[in-house]
Amino acid sequence: MRGGDQVVMARRHKQALAVAILLLVVAAADLTAVLLWQPTSRSVLHDVLVVLWPLPALAGFLLGSYELFLHQRLVNEIGRISGPGIVEHLLPSEVLRTFLSRIYGTGQQNDDVVSGVLGGSGMRPKGDDLTISTRTTVRLALQGVDTKTYHLTTTQTHHFRHSVPVDRFVIFATSNATLRDTISAACRYPLFELYFMPDASLFLDSVDDIRDSTKITIDYLDHDGRNRSAEPSQIPPVEVRFDQWSNYLTFFREAMAPLPKLSPVDHMSDLRILECDLSGIADDHVVRAILGLTVSSRSLQRTNDGFAYWQSPYPSYVDTISFDATELAVDHSPGHEFRIMPFTFRSGTEAAQWLQAEQLGDLDVRSWMLPGHGVALLWREQRR
Repeated sequence: MRGGDQVVMARRHKQALAVAILLLVVAAADLTAVLLWQPTSRSVLHDVLVVLWPLPALAGFLLGSYELFLHQRLVNEIGRISGPGIVEHLLPSEVLRTFLSRIYGTGQQNDDVVSGVLGGSGMRPKGDDLTISTRTTVRLALQGVDTKTYHLTTTQTHHFRHSVPVDRFVIFATSNATLRDTISAACRYPLFELYFMPDASLFLDSVDDIRDSTKITIDYLDHDGRNRSAEPSQIPPVEVRFDQWSNYLTFFREAMAPLPKLSPVDHMSDLRILECDLSGIADDHVVRAILGLTVSSRSLQRTNDGFAYWQSPYPSYVDTISFDATELAVDHSPGHEFRIMPFTFRSGTEAAQWLQAEQLGDLDVRSWMLPGHGVALLWREQRR
């Protein structure tokens, strides 16, 4: 509750108590008059005083008792009983947007927080349209190609809170930092992954790498609602034509603060969208909804960037993130030492220090990670 609301509530409480005291004073004065005034003949006024004095006494007693003892308990009990039931039938986005406006103030910028926390638009009462992973594991493996480049293989497994009613998986690849930071909020497809290549000169080669290496495993509901699983399948994702990009990203349809409306033509050199039909790996079954998903993809990166990272595409409870950098070094390349740098609510990171590749262990996160949260693996040439 905000400070202004607290002041108003305190003022109302004092006013109610003042009225209760006034009623009791009136009742006491009335009773005193009845007891002390004994008319010698029948008096209508005396009869009225005799009849009326219990009314202000009872009203004052009830009002005072309610304000002093019952009001807060009643409010708490009503909130406990009805609050969850009411919220359950409201739109998650509206509930969170209203709450944020009271805490942060109003503003379109709150929409980024809403979509980040909810993992979707939140336009169904029970959150059935939200992508939320309740158990996630991630593995990053670095394998040197030559002294200048390496392959980054990212493998992530998600188990979703609700079945995700979709039969498509979308991959966004970009070398544009602005797009990288906006795609998660602009994407309206519930299942997707985003890959960023800092070196624009490797962008097209890296996209080819992703297209040829992507493997997907799914647990899903078929057309009859039965649980099924599909083995890892390597079906090359299909590239989406640039004139269809507006169907995948909001900022190609309309302005999205702080970005104006963008043109796909301006980003043909730094953005690619790939799509995989999940029904194609489902053993001749039609995929109605996804229960769990494992995606493994490889991208080409520049070794002297000095870092590799993973960010959560949707709200995910991450168990562990593991690293394998033992194959980063190739013949005639210098050795490296590494440091793990999470950017999360919290993690199991020990004291930050530079380690040998063989010393890199699993990072026990055991925490929720929202879009924008993640972990980076840094490296530098080994110090003598």
